[in-house]
Amino acid sequence: MQIDVLTLFPNMFETVMSESMMWKARDRDLLDFHAHDIRDYSNDKWRKVDDTPYGGGGGMILKPDVVVRAIESVKGEYADTPVILMSPQGRVFSHEVAVELSQQPRFMLVCGHYEGFDERIRELAITDEISIGDYVLTGGELAAMVVIDAVVRQIPGVLGAEGAQHRDSHADGLLEGPHYTRPAEFRGLHIPDVLTSGHHAKVDEWRRQQAIKRTWQNRPELLEHADLTDADKQYLAQLLADEDGADT
Repeated sequence: MQIDVLTLFPNMFETVMSESMMWKARDRDLLDFHAHDIRDYSNDKWRKVDDTPYGGGGGMILKPDVVVRAIESVKGEYADTPVILMSPQGRVFSHEVAVELSQQPRFMLVCGHYEGFDERIRELAITDEISIGDYVLTGGELAAMVVIDAVVRQIPGVLGAEGAQHRDSHADGLLEGPHYTRPAEFRGLHIPDVLTSGHHAKVDEWRRQQAIKRTWQNRPELLEHADLTDADKQYLAQLLADEDGADT
């Protein structure tokens, strides 16, 4: 996969993309990443990329001639490359969107700054807009890093454990249940006996039930769309019954 980022602050990506799984993905030639400085595409001798807004108002607006030129130059002959604007106005990022993007051979993220973009940038060069939440950041760089991390870990071979991404929270509509490691007892708290039973089917059943329980406790709205088996539904019904009994 190739990911290109257009930004005014390319140095912000150096550490993130050189550590942990991002470094492993690049080292294994599974990810080709490039951060491009939008200022490099300005024809102004001062490398100016913004200007005051027509109609007045505060802040500075990124210029369409510079940003569109940058996008088209980086895309080159690959005209079909998705160009995604990091924006609080975009569709909300999710596990499903991460999987969707992981199936693209190449995409581009455009990071804004200052007050915003000239609207003609959207009209001429943007194919999608993504938001990582209903809040505003100083710039799109941190949001782009979130998207890149979530997408790259979906690429086969990036994570150490094969299929690990399919056991993540939200991968099957549920949150992950609890995990335990050594020591078996810590400050009076013991790991569940089933995890040392050697009975793999029982362990799988316990993990599934714990995922349902945690989802029910923390994000119950997710259960409305989760793919639940009859056994899952029976366990959930028991949780609800136990809660009703405790309230009486």
